[in-house]
Amino acid sequence: MILFPPAKINLGLNILGKREDGYHTIESCMFAIPLRDVLEILPSEKVMFVQTGIPVKGDEADNLVMKAFRLLNSRYAIPNVYIHLQKNIPMGAGLGGGSADATYTLLGLNELFSLGLSTEVLQNLATELGSDCPFFVVDQPQLAKGRGEVLSPINVDLKGYYLKIINPGIHIGTAEAYSNVEFTKGDESLESVLSKSPEDWRNELVNGFEKSVFQKYPMLKGLKEQLYVEGALYASMTGSGSTVFGLFTKEPAYSHKELFESVIRL
Repeated sequence: MILFPPAKINLGLNILGKREDGYHTIESCMFAIPLRDVLEILPSEKVMFVQTGIPVKGDEADNLVMKAFRLLNSRYAIPNVYIHLQKNIPMGAGLGGGSADATYTLLGLNELFSLGLSTEVLQNLATELGSDCPFFVVDQPQLAKGRGEVLSPINVDLKGYYLKIINPGIHIGTAEAYSNVEFTKGDESLESVLSKSPEDWRNELVNGFEKSVFQKYPMLKGLKEQLYVEGALYASMTGSGSTVFGLFTKEPAYSHKELFESVIRL
């Protein structure tokens, strides 16, 4: 079985406050994009995990893919598998690649072994792996609240636009990103802003991480500003960074040979 876990971008990200459990309450629209890792899952005599593509730091046992396998195995005693992860989505980039890989591992194992798990059960399992993980169970734009796990569908159509993403290779950990944030809440609801055309988003659709992250990494602010110079209708950092993206009506040119850069037709 071969699956293609997608990246995501955040269209707006309000950080509303800190919870008693140590997490933060957020509000954001998560939108999957066709930048994908490749995940192969096969029955095997023993558990095996192989990772290629962009190197992943850390012990393989700590990889979210293996955590997803162990989680499902602990609940349903599934057979052993061979898993090959081809990593194409930059890590620590605000693109949700690791979360997508973990969730697609759950989806693949559910299908491979005919477990018949419902969307709700899969989302609950995914929540145990990470706040962004439940989003990837259902392939549609979703409004995320709570710590990111409270999801509801939202109608956001970007078909026909071009998306340019730039990642400078700066790894921003979640704890680092949250350390200096100021709590944010726009004057208008996120749903209301997103109901408008992307041409109207520039001054209304904000990412609450940008202020503190841009202060520490001014290069990211410069990349966002350059996207506007190139003609973007809307530009933003996604998640807690360090990827920035711009939406265009016409195909933009590549401009950073030394950075990870991709132009995608949505």
